[in-house]
Amino acid sequence: MHLNAFLLLGAVLFCIGVYGVLARNNGVMVLMSIELILNAVNINLVAFGAMNDDLSGQVFALFVIAVAAAEVGIGLAIVILIYRNRETINVDEVNLLKW
Repeated sequence: MHLNAFLLLGAVLFCIGVYGVLARNNGVMVLMSIELILNAVNINLVAFGAMNDDLSGQVFALFVIAVAAAEVGIGLAIVILIYRNRETINVDEVNLLKW
């Protein structure tokens, strides 16, 4: 397959993820959209690494996966705590940082 196909797939996933972050009110959906963005980056890293016959793209993709796993763990913990305190995970109604 050509590099253009992977770049197009990465761009589509990235755009879907950005739309999900900007348009969704649900905290879990926002986290899932961020995961889509990170997966789009992983596709591009691996595609460029394969194009150059280099493993550095795959190594960077593994680091991104590790960061994404930490983000999911912390993000879900925050969402659960917000739900316990406010009984909603709607990000528009959560104003924990306001006085």
